[in-house]
Amino acid sequence: MPLRLVLLTLALAAPLAFVDSAAARTLKIATVLPEGSAWMQDMRAVGKTIDEKTEGRVRFKFYPGGIMGNDKTVLRKIRAGQLHGGGFTSGALAQVYPDIEIYGLPLMLRSYAEADYVRARMDDALIAGLEKAGFVALAINDGGFAYMMSKRPMRQVGDLAGAKVWTREGDVMSQTAFEIAGVSPVQLSLSDVYTALQTGLIDTVAAPAMGAIALQWHTKLKYLTDVPLTFLTGAFVIDRSVFRGLEAEDQNVIREEMRAAARRLDAANRDGEQSARQALRAQGVEFVTAPDSEEIDRWHDIARQALVELRRKGIYSKALIDELQAHLAEYRRTPSAPRGE
Repeated sequence: MPLRLVLLTLALAAPLAFVDSAAARTLKIATVLPEGSAWMQDMRAVGKTIDEKTEGRVRFKFYPGGIMGNDKTVLRKIRAGQLHGGGFTSGALAQVYPDIEIYGLPLMLRSYAEADYVRARMDDALIAGLEKAGFVALAINDGGFAYMMSKRPMRQVGDLAGAKVWTREGDVMSQTAFEIAGVSPVQLSLSDVYTALQTGLIDTVAAPAMGAIALQWHTKLKYLTDVPLTFLTGAFVIDRSVFRGLEAEDQNVIREEMRAAARRLDAANRDGEQSARQALRAQGVEFVTAPDSEEIDRWHDIARQALVELRRKGIYSKALIDELQAHLAEYRRTPSAPRGE
């Protein structure tokens, strides 16, 4: 082939090669969740499926176990373009959109049935709120109910006196509730909790059973107060500008696969929570509860006072709080509604 024809062929092929390369995108995703967690296992599987369905145009590279830093650091790296997204708790995302943790208002939701009812009616509004804040939420995940776990039994409000209770950095919701209960909590990042339990800096945490086991907190604690304090959620988010830069067809594939994964994870998490509770008992963690209904009313009274104070502070949308309470009232009026799980 004449040299001139070879050069012409290369010149025509070069732009095509550039377009194919430019169309491919590797999304860098970080999370504090450990490598062996159910979330990471499912996300790696979904990542492969998305790679196949987009014919290699979209791939995921995961950084689990906090290797990219804590949630605050990961969010900063996403803003800087060093990462493209992450798997976060709702509390972590409250830094950019406070209303995302509205399901976690103290003692507000009391059963999975209630959680399902309100989520079916409010998830879309929270997803839209996150997008306005700069993040596309591919899925909101069920994190289960958090229970107080401690080194000494906490059966009643008075038992909290002198407790060294952990709350996440910037967690205004928990901070407010514990202060009303007469406790000044210790604020720490998630990654510092295990060491703080070892050293005695803290002696009480609130967590789902699965989370306490995955993070090995249960090895430093002896009691679980069997009253669901707060309902936890999480979200897998991608920077809005990055997501919008993908092909529309690929966006649809990602949304579809991630939503399906979220449904699987929600079901698996609930089964896993039951197994984790049994595992805690088997490992010597004692389950305790309030001695009577009057004491349970005291816990709920603290929650009501906390809600009044949170409304006053204006951190969360009053309209969304009203909507949440209206949905709960509607559900609880249903004669067949379960009263707990």
